[in-house]
Amino acid sequence: MSIRRADSLGGQAAIVGIGATEFSKESGRSELKLAVEAVRAALDDAGLTPADVDGLVTFTMDTSPEISVAQAAGIGELSFFSRIHYGGGAACATVQQAALAVASGIADVVVCYRAFNERSGRRFGSGVQRREPTAEGAALGWNLPYGLLTPASWVAMAAQRYLHTYGLGPEVFGHVAVLDRRHAARNPAAYFHGKPITLADHAASRWIVEPLRLLDCCQETDGGQALVVTSVERARDLPRPPAVVVAAAQGAGRSQEQMTSFYRDGLTGLPETAVVARQLWRSSGLTPADIDVGILYDHFTPFVLMQLEEFGFCGPGEAGDFVAADVLPLNTHGGQLGEAYLHGMNGIAEAVRQIRGTSVNQVAGAARSLVTAGTGVPTSGLVLGADG
Repeated sequence: MSIRRADSLGGQAAIVGIGATEFSKESGRSELKLAVEAVRAALDDAGLTPADVDGLVTFTMDTSPEISVAQAAGIGELSFFSRIHYGGGAACATVQQAALAVASGIADVVVCYRAFNERSGRRFGSGVQRREPTAEGAALGWNLPYGLLTPASWVAMAAQRYLHTYGLGPEVFGHVAVLDRRHAARNPAAYFHGKPITLADHAASRWIVEPLRLLDCCQETDGGQALVVTSVERARDLPRPPAVVVAAAQGAGRSQEQMTSFYRDGLTGLPETAVVARQLWRSSGLTPADIDVGILYDHFTPFVLMQLEEFGFCGPGEAGDFVAADVLPLNTHGGQLGEAYLHGMNGIAEAVRQIRGTSVNQVAGAARSLVTAGTGVPTSGLVLGADG
């Protein structure tokens, strides 16, 4: 992998199983149990058993270590285990790590997982309350004393600049919220199943941190999600149509911090997403016109608009109109605003369903899905495609 040339990973691995717990606000069980339930469900979906697994990948933020999950799920010997940093930015990179392991022969079947009690347990939205001194945390020391304590407040800085630069109002973010909730309303697994909203509902929701309203912010969710990755050759012998990893990338921009990259030359874009976009397009040979469905990380609505612009689906400041025009099917599961906040892993599962043709909001003939991970942090992305 290089930011200067195409890589050769595409077409060597595929996602062959997806599994999740229910998405709730009170799971009533441990995060380890949630992880194991999701892993077992994904293996069942793939037509595989715990004995087939020799690799596990998760997030550094996950509280369930790989060996603990392996023991509790009945998985035996492991030849590969790995963790990805930077919160939601890790989501697509877990699949990239799994694909790299499979392509290199380090492992045959790798399960990626994420599980947390993010509503009933630790709530990310409550902000930074205490932190051990670290080099990484030093950047927060320039922001916390001035009241920038929560992810919403960090994103609001960039969102306000975006609106100012392009002469827009906060209602432009409502197009993302309405779209996600429309899809969630038709998804029985979504927390907001049967509960669409309008632009008027968005505008009437209370301010969290201007210019962000309540309906611009993702949910807090308890749950688990797992994905099974193996070689394309083996995938062809399994019961479900594989979602082939056409391209996978990670990206960090210049002057990158975690959510507080306020000292860059500009705040109206997402340089880390631009790095991922260049790598995905270069390695896949595809362009935005080749994508059938986009699953874009939507922890906050403004960053969905910026991602569309960084990937080249539209010009700077034009993404609000792009979303409103329904040019590209987006977040057909309801996103993290409408279905559940699982650090983007449920979005990867939806991209797989679109390739399989089994989404509750299926896009006819969907053969290529773009998936992104958390933005404002070092991030990652995938292009998934149908086999053949």
